[in-house]
Amino acid sequence: MAAETGSGGPTADPTGLARLRDYVEGPNTVGNSKGFWIGFLVAVVALSAYPLAVGSYQASRFSLFLVYAFLGLSLSVVWGYAGVLSFGQVVFFGIAGYTFGVVSVNFATPAGITAAFAVGILGGAVMAFVLGYFMFYGGVRNVYVTIITLVSTLVLHTFMAQTAGDEWTIGQAALGGFNGMPTIPNLAFGVGGAAITFDSVTFYYLVLGLLVATYLGLRVLVNSDYGRVMVAVREDEDRTRMFGYDVKRVKLAVFTLGGALAGLSGVLYASWGNYMSPGVFELTFASLPVIWVSVGGRKTLLGAVGATVGIEFFRNSLGGELAFIIVGALLLVFILGLPGGIVPWVHQTYLDMRDDGSAPDPPETTAEVSDP
Repeated sequence: MAAETGSGGPTADPTGLARLRDYVEGPNTVGNSKGFWIGFLVAVVALSAYPLAVGSYQASRFSLFLVYAFLGLSLSVVWGYAGVLSFGQVVFFGIAGYTFGVVSVNFATPAGITAAFAVGILGGAVMAFVLGYFMFYGGVRNVYVTIITLVSTLVLHTFMAQTAGDEWTIGQAALGGFNGMPTIPNLAFGVGGAAITFDSVTFYYLVLGLLVATYLGLRVLVNSDYGRVMVAVREDEDRTRMFGYDVKRVKLAVFTLGGALAGLSGVLYASWGNYMSPGVFELTFASLPVIWVSVGGRKTLLGAVGATVGIEFFRNSLGGELAFIIVGALLLVFILGLPGGIVPWVHQTYLDMRDDGSAPDPPETTAEVSDP
């Protein structure tokens, strides 16, 4: 897939398509050429045709990998663009999923499920805001943020594991401890007879549409003026603060956005499997977003999406503990040999090959020597 880094400035082309490209292209994203957008459109069309080629079962299975892509994007925004390494994205993922489950089980009507969708995402965002507020405004920085988010994940896993019994029933929704919360209804939008319920193939298309829209929206964000401030915070917090920017507020806003994206992933996950369990807070699952983003390239949204879908497809196809061993080894290989991730490396290699020998030789200059 061809990709070039553009200037991100306005183009002289007056067409509406060119003006649209101005919003989604810039120095903070990979893929700013017409070739990239043609490839992007081909990929979207191919994914749209996938259920027609493989059937509803395989489409439903593949939709899980697309659901995880939102979780990968959440860490890409937080870590790749704001410099905050978080092991707590699954905290927001799990809280949103459980919130969706509790609300949707108690209000199992299309209107209730629609509200549960919004409340679940809000739950993930609020949890991220609260945790981020105490960290960033409490002066927690660097590796200590990573430690706190990791501890939060372990605490949630321990807490949710002991929620078996009638005393942990909220209305008609039993949290279930290690047995989990079953009978979560399918996602539905609307009211009464005008509602649309998403299951199997329709759920696949919903997730695909949301993912494309989210990816494009995040491209707009990271290439905006605010996105440049995010990158400045990642590169040098102290200098950004000296220029008058409120670094704590920026980090909190980005962390909250990451919580909302992880929450969207958790809500879709709960609806996909009609089930939630404390397993979503396990350390192995918490480490997966870090692996996805590291392999794909933490400073690129495209890398987060591509690596998440690719690694999870491979891991799900292989199955068992061997899959985790291979994925862990893959992480070590990329950290040691390709720390920037595969997508930035492919992008830079393409640019080097394209420019190799294409630049004209500099003109020879002759120095004039004046007679004494």
